[in-house]
Formats: sequence, structure tokens, C-alpha cells
Amino acid sequence: MARTSLAQKQATHDRIVDAASRAIRRSGYDGTGVADIMKDVGLTHGGFYRHFASREAMLAAAADRAGLESLVASQQVACSVPTEQALQSLLQAYLSDPHVNAIETGCPIAALGSEMPRQAPEVRRAATHRIQQMIDLITQTIASAPQDLAQDHTEEALFFLATAVGTLLLARAVDDPVLSESFRQTTLRHFSTPSS
Repeated sequence: MARTSLAQKQATHDRIVDAASRAIRRSGYDGTGVADIMKDVGLTHGGFYRHFASREAMLAAAADRAGLESLVASQQVACSVPTEQALQSLLQAYLSDPHVNAIETGCPIAALGSEMPRQAPEVRRAATHRIQQMIDLITQTIASAPQDLAQDHTEEALFFLATAVGTLLLARAVDDPVLSESFRQTTLRHFSTPSS
């Protein structure tokens, strides 16, 4: 009986975190309230504190979950093609129409990056952890290319991630579809051109 109760509590906790991870990307950290999240999962506001010590703890869990979802999606893209195509495939998926339009389920870095400096340390720590994992994935992807001989690709990975996130943010920010597409195509062309 106790095991079932623990399993039910964990399942409820996961539903709350899932709802919060979508909400922070859709409405931002400041636009995500405890009452709305609990209502979204069909629970009362009072039940919140059986799962989290504070709103910030929920936001940290949501940031972690959103970051994990983004990381897993990127890993799947990178593993689905030959290693020499992985980096370009990552960028194409990241700047695709479906991802640009999927704010609620897409990259939390682009959706929430500008809000991060004003968040509680535990929220920033969770987001930073997942950003570092994304940098590591990109670094490994660059290093695994067959023609690669260099030892360290961290700087390249930082540039790649910063460019991709900035492009996605701008592509989502403008209300002109042609300009949005221009941002994306310019970045894709830049990264498809072999460096001299």
C-alpha cells in the first residue's frame, strides 16, 4: 500500500513538473503561478506543498525538465545521422519551422534566457547544468567528425550554441515571416560553409 502511495505521489509530482516545464516556456517564469499549474493538473493549490518546498523549487524542477527534454531531443537528432552530418542536422532541427513554433515544448534557453538573471539561484543552477550538458553534447559532436584532429572544441561549441540560440530567439521575436526565415537561412548557410 505504501509503495502504491509513493508511486502515485511520484506520478503526481511528474505531472506537476511537466505542466510547469511547458508553462515556463509558454509564459515565462514570472507568468507561471502555482495555482495555475495545480489547476492544469487537476489538483488544488493546497496540495502543492506536498510536492515542493517553494515556488522556486518547482521552477527549478521545471527548468531542469525543460532542459533535459531539449538535450534528449538533440541527442536523438545527433545519433540519427552519420557523424559528419550530425552538427548540421542539429542546427537544421533547431531552426526548423516546427521548433520555431513550439515555444511551449522547445528550447528553454531561447524561451527563457533573458529572464534567467532575475531568477532564484536554484533555478539558475538547474538551467546552467542543462546548458553545460548541451555544450558538452555539441563539443562531442564536433569532435566525433571523422576528419577532426583537434583536441578541444569547447570554444567552437560555445559559438555554435550562442549563434543557434540567438537565431532562434530572433526568428521567434519578429512578426515578419520573411525576416524570421532570413535569420534562420543565414545561420544555416554560415555553418554549412567549410571553414578555410
